[in-house]
Amino acid sequence: MENIRAEVKKHVAVVTINRPDALNAFNYDTLLDLKSKIESIRFNQEVRAVIFTGAGEKAFSVGADLKERKHLTDEQVKRNLDKINEVFNDIDQLPQPTIAAINGFAFGGGMELALACDFRIAANRAVMGLTETSLAIIPGAGGTQRLPRLIGQAKALELILTARRLTASEAHDYGVLTKVVNHSDLLRECLAFCSLLLANGPVALQQAKFAIKNGMNTDLHTGLKIERKAYEVTLPTEDRMEALQAFSEKRKPVFKGK
Repeated sequence: MENIRAEVKKHVAVVTINRPDALNAFNYDTLLDLKSKIESIRFNQEVRAVIFTGAGEKAFSVGADLKERKHLTDEQVKRNLDKINEVFNDIDQLPQPTIAAINGFAFGGGMELALACDFRIAANRAVMGLTETSLAIIPGAGGTQRLPRLIGQAKALELILTARRLTASEAHDYGVLTKVVNHSDLLRECLAFCSLLLANGPVALQQAKFAIKNGMNTDLHTGLKIERKAYEVTLPTEDRMEALQAFSEKRKPVFKGK
């Protein structure tokens, strides 16, 4: 059985963590498989949006595989930590827009995977949190950095230091989630959200994402320069000319990502 499944259909890649019996926990082999899938998606011009989810009815991912970790040496634990950071950074830096479809439990590294995505849509029965301090460790795959950037320092401190588990409704109130939907509608709602993205120019989507994510890490003056460079990438594209032609002909544009 594959640890990670990836399927591309109508320009959307759906990546599924496929260890339902282990609540989709990450062991080392699963991290290697996820990295391989991410690398293939990054350079696939047919993929214009990516959805991440978990197999089964119970979990998105509960994070590190504690059964595996119990038998690891300190060096192996550090190896796993390096790999999960590498993989989640790869996801964070994917040029395509990314959505975490949180179908159940999302704890620790599972929550950090969701935070590495651009958007998070959760089933109404999902439960999530950065619960590492309850295990006498801290979030180590980006949680202490991505969560405060998303919801602010005070709220992030509260959630991480208390190891609080949030319902989907509570997570939405905190600003963690983009949307909460019925469990049975989760993938359908995520695909509908993708359709809103796919209606726009693929190169423009990637360049807008690049400008926002890179501009946020610098001062306004430098950010505006990043925006200008990203804008200039769109100017010579066929899609930009198609958009102008479609506007003049009063029809929807047909974008090719070129």
